[in-house]
Amino acid sequence: MSISRRDFLRTSAAATAGLWLPGGGSVSGASPSGAAQPGAFQPTWASLAQYRVPDWFRDAKFGMWAHWGPQCVPEQGDWYARNMYIEGQRAYVSHVARYGHPSRVGFKDVIRQWRAESWRPDELLALYAQAGAQYFMALANHHDNFDLWDSAHQPWNSVRLGPRKDLVGGWARATRRAGLKFGVSVHAAHAWSWYEPSQGADTSGPFKGVPYDGTLTLAQGKGTWWEGLDPQDLYAQAHAPGRGLQWEWDAAKGSSVPSTAYCEKFGARTIELIDKYDPDLVYFDDTALPLWPVSDVGLRIAAHFYNRNMARRGGRLEAVLTGKVLTEEQRRCMVWDIERGVATDVLPLPWQTDTCIGEWHYSRPLYMRHGYKTPLAVAQMLVDIVSKNGNLMLNVPLPGSGEPDDDEVSFVTDFGRWMRANGRAIYGSRPWAVYGEGPSTAAQAPLRAQGFNEGQNRPYTAEDLRFVQKDGKVYAFALAWPADGKLTITALGAGAPHAAGAVERVELLGAPTPLAFARTPAGLTVTLPERRVGQYVYTLEISGQGLSHT
Repeated sequence: MSISRRDFLRTSAAATAGLWLPGGGSVSGASPSGAAQPGAFQPTWASLAQYRVPDWFRDAKFGMWAHWGPQCVPEQGDWYARNMYIEGQRAYVSHVARYGHPSRVGFKDVIRQWRAESWRPDELLALYAQAGAQYFMALANHHDNFDLWDSAHQPWNSVRLGPRKDLVGGWARATRRAGLKFGVSVHAAHAWSWYEPSQGADTSGPFKGVPYDGTLTLAQGKGTWWEGLDPQDLYAQAHAPGRGLQWEWDAAKGSSVPSTAYCEKFGARTIELIDKYDPDLVYFDDTALPLWPVSDVGLRIAAHFYNRNMARRGGRLEAVLTGKVLTEEQRRCMVWDIERGVATDVLPLPWQTDTCIGEWHYSRPLYMRHGYKTPLAVAQMLVDIVSKNGNLMLNVPLPGSGEPDDDEVSFVTDFGRWMRANGRAIYGSRPWAVYGEGPSTAAQAPLRAQGFNEGQNRPYTAEDLRFVQKDGKVYAFALAWPADGKLTITALGAGAPHAAGAVERVELLGAPTPLAFARTPAGLTVTLPERRVGQYVYTLEISGQGLSHT
């Protein structure tokens, strides 16, 4: 008998994780201060360079993310709140057909229709925990500038409008009940330039020249559903448009720079978020050049976050803060996040990839299937990242309702089975002498080392291997199964300079007995079982004195 998605979430995932609990409880650290937290860190790059990545993050290796907000309601994918104001864009065409013209019905009106009616965070966190996630991150706000908590500084928030729920608080409680570390992602620094198309108007057609709603003011709300709310608190468009997005600031391009009031408000919102929910991880969708994220508030937020985290944890710094496109100096101050990409070699400091199985915001497929990444592809990505001293944070996009679709549940459960079989080689591991071997490690066209380079190495072959070490053992991940049933590991050949020790035992995780092997100068050749164990990415546990390195 088949089981529905709803029944699965209520029973299978929750029962497996032992987490089916009713709502309630309080959020740890919900004591907003509004003032900078004193402590060892000052808001300068030199002071922040004292930072050391905590062991929990280095050991976790895999986290999951709900990149979920009001832009998921139309189910039209990424950047809906911007693209719906760009004539001819997919989001614009869909918006006009579904909601009306953006001069009459803007993104503020989409927010009003959001209900999150099927959002059950405890069930979702049970599912994510079953998939092997060690930390979970909730979207706190996106470039759409809508706060997903009871924000004292942003009246356009999810408690006052839309779902009328404290979504960040609900995620935080469920995450801690599940025993995972909790993170929040902050993206609203970009709203100033990101929303600039909302100042425009159609260039043709019946609405030619009729302004979109991006420049509406508080006074214009009299008699409307949003009376008493200032649209400029959401859109932030009381300025002349520039000619580039905020992360493309360049004086020669004439891009507009956010006002001091805008920057300070962003800082106050973020400090409140940290003080109210005490996250273990704060992710900024911001580059550190030239200013991070806007003016100097990023440095003040970072110092406050680190100092507060230490004060609440007996002097231990357990906080993780991430940023993008970092200089060498800045990578000592926070964790480098590479969006939809991987490092090209082992990095000396821990780092993170963030990616998604589909689009960042939920997108309803035109045909039957979503075209999500396969569990195979994500497992290959994970072991490649871990072999290079990184973590993977994976977004599984939710529809506006808050309930994952069938393909997403299938993906998470399949991947969870693989993680349970292979996780002991991943959690708590460290890079080995070399990260890997095979065609995928050979010289090729330069990768974009700052992001958006994922998938350039696939398809992998049976010669492609990745390595980690843990507890005196070396783990080799075979990214594909060899046709002849024999796997040769060149890096573990007799006499190899980084593997001078003896190979004493080789096991395939999931197989009942040790494997036969032969070691020659050409490599360690392992005879695999006649019948495959698992369906993708196979893990060899290799034991012997002197093989691992501290």
